[in-house]
Parts: sequence; structure tokens; C-alpha cells
Amino acid sequence: MAPNKTTDNPNQKKKKKTKLHHRMSSSAITSANAPLLGENKPPAKHTSVSSAVFNVSTSIIGAGIMSIPATLKVLGVIPAFMLIVIIAWLADISVEFLMRYTHAGKSTTYAGVMKESFGRIGSVLVQLCVITNNLGCLIIYLIIIGDVLSGNQPEGSVHLGVLQEWFGIHWWNSRAFSILSIVAFIMLPLVSFRRVDALRFSSALAVFLAVLFVAISSVMAIAALVKGKTETPRLLPYLDSNASFFDLFTAVPVIVTAFTFHFNVHPIGLEMDKPSDMMKAVRISLILCGTIYFTVGIFGYLLFGESIMPDILVNFDQNSGSALGSLLNDVVRLSYALHLVLVFPLLNFSLRANIDEFLFPNRPILAKDNTRFMSLTLILLAICYLAAIAIPNIWYFFEFMGSTSAVSLAFVFPGAIALRNVHGISTSRDRIVSAVMIILAAVTSVIAISSNIYSFFT
Repeated sequence: MAPNKTTDNPNQKKKKKTKLHHRMSSSAITSANAPLLGENKPPAKHTSVSSAVFNVSTSIIGAGIMSIPATLKVLGVIPAFMLIVIIAWLADISVEFLMRYTHAGKSTTYAGVMKESFGRIGSVLVQLCVITNNLGCLIIYLIIIGDVLSGNQPEGSVHLGVLQEWFGIHWWNSRAFSILSIVAFIMLPLVSFRRVDALRFSSALAVFLAVLFVAISSVMAIAALVKGKTETPRLLPYLDSNASFFDLFTAVPVIVTAFTFHFNVHPIGLEMDKPSDMMKAVRISLILCGTIYFTVGIFGYLLFGESIMPDILVNFDQNSGSALGSLLNDVVRLSYALHLVLVFPLLNFSLRANIDEFLFPNRPILAKDNTRFMSLTLILLAICYLAAIAIPNIWYFFEFMGSTSAVSLAFVFPGAIALRNVHGISTSRDRIVSAVMIILAAVTSVIAISSNIYSFFT
């Protein structure tokens, strides 16, 4: 007679299913009822490593890629490459801390892990940083879209937008009016969706447009290199009487912001079967995105040299000398501007959900309250529009976010969680690395902020 097999009775199966249900969670960007502090989430589908790589890479690559070439101009090629590698390595360590403490505790969100270590104040700090970071990114998106459509005039130099090149300079293609038109007729309908699932097709198109931008700009740089029309990039920083050593630190927050994706780690990682799979996906994504960043940076620097702007898309207004070259310039600018238009509602979705949870924690679901939903939507759009018009330079926003919210989300909070060690799983090496990571983040941020303040008043 065959040996008896152990089977779960119906009650045991029910308990297992209930336990699995409470351990799974989804992102604040997947539902209007899914803020960072929410713990009761419906079960999500299992995610493969390849899907996680795609999602993490999409979270990393955003507007930050536009300012990477300008960091090479500030730092030089060698220091910029080293900084990209170091920040990517630290990002890998900080994500590993977050995932390890998530699986050791009961929380399934970033804010929840901070709450376990530092109480309510910890979760509130995470929420405020996510709100600040996402709002800053949305403002940057509108600034870049304005640069593409209506140009910019940084430091007295005039860079025409696509609409001005095609139709001349008129009131209806001015910066203020073109951004307002995009916000009213494209952004508003997209951000009015109550479920993020409705944006899945626009998201797929956004990814394709980002890849198209990288491919075309790389081909243009290679073609210019073959023709001998490129400029020789500086390998090391150059300091003259108008620049100080401390000015170099202003480039650090830009790259930190470009590698800040930690607010999406939990939604992606908790849909995977094994924590090790998430770390594998993160490392592949960091290598991929770091390669893309440096590639775009070096090719952009080769194309435009010392004339490169904080938003590289502004430089693509230059006359290439041929109809094909001019067409490629316009395609590069418009493809990435449209990419940002399509990514905008995704960040707005999580931003709106977390602001609502922060301001109205005991109110009904946001998607079911039309007045609250539309009020928050219109107020956020108005703030983003006014800020994009008032400060039309993305470098300042990258510096601010990279020195405050981004550096906190990426390095300070994960390091603090490991030092606090509420679950007793941190090793001596973990505590040393955490302390060094926090000190480096704090020192570079203080120097960058101080340098900006000094430059503003001198």
C-alpha cells in the first residue's frame, strides 16, 4: 500500500491564501486607493525578473537623462563616470537594505518600513519626500516640454523651439501659451482617469519613445564623430576664476535624482516570488541605466561640447546643414517631449494619491469623491504650470530635489533603517556602510545647497 500523503485541509488552504493576500501589495501608482501608507492591498500577479527589469528601468530613466550631459561638462568625463558608478552602487546597497527589512517585518511599503523603525514621524517623512520628489519631476517635465515647443533663453543665448522654427515667433507659440495648451488639452484628460490601468497603452508608447530618443541621438553623435565634427570633451574638471571646487558638488544631486527610484521598489519587489529575484532585477537595471546615462552623456558632450545646456533637448535646435539632419533634430526633441507627456499622468497618479492620504487620511476613497478628486487634480496642474513658467531651468530643480528629497529616499532613510536595526539583522559591515552612506549624502547635499546659495547672492 502506498504511503499516506500529507495534504492541507480546506481551513489550512484558506489560512495560506489569507496570509498571501496580506503580504502582497501594489504601488501607489496602480490605484487611486493605494497610497504609500496603505497596507491592505489586493493580491498582485507574480512578476518575472525580465518584467521587473523593465519596470525598474522605466522608474529610473526619466527627465534625469536630459541633464546627464551637463554633468559631464561640469565634472569632466572621468569624474562623471566614476560618480555614476558610485551612486549606482550605493543605490543597489540601499535597495538591498529596504528589501531585507521589508521581509523581516510586517510592512509592505517604504513608509511602513520607516514606521516600524521610527514610528509615525518616519512614515510621514517618507510621504513628504515622495510628494516633493514627484512634484518636482512633474515641474521638470513641463519645463522640458516648454523648451521643446517654444525654446528657452538661458544666459542671454536664444534657442528656438520646434513651433517657432516651423511657424515663426507668435503669441500662440510662446512658452506660457504652449505649456498651457498642453496642460489643458492633453494633460488634464490623461490625469482625469480614475484607474492607472487606463494608461497602459500610453505607457508602452512612452517607453518606445524614450528608446527612440537614445537611439537617434547616439547615431547622430557617431555620424558627427566619423565626419570629424565633434568637440573634444574634457576628461577632468576645469576650474577658473569664475568657478570653485565646491561648484563641482552641484552636479552630484543631479545624478542622485537620476538614480532615485526607491518609491517603486516595494510595489515591484513584493509581486515577485523571491527577494533575491528583485535584487537581481535591480542590479541588471542599474547596469543598464548607468550605461544608457553615460552613453547619452558622452555622445551629447561630443555633439555640443561646452555649449551644452542643462536640458540637452534645447541644444537640438542647431542647424545641422541638411534637411535630414534638421528632421532628426526635430524627431529627437518631439519624441522625448511626447514621452514626458505620457509619463506625466503616472507620476501625477501617485502624487495625488499620497497627498490625499496625507491631508485626508480618514476620508472615503479618492476615486469615488468627484469634488476632492478634481480639486486635487486641478490644483496640482496649476502649481506645476506656474512653477514651470516662473523657473524655466531644470538644473535648479534637479539640484534642489537631489539635495533634499531624492537623497533622503535613496540613501539617508535606507541607511537609517539599517542603523536602527529594529529586527536585529544588520551586520557590522551593514552599520558601517550605512553610516558612511548617510555622512556622504549629508556632506555633499550641504555643500551643494551652500554653493547654490552663495552663487545666488554673488
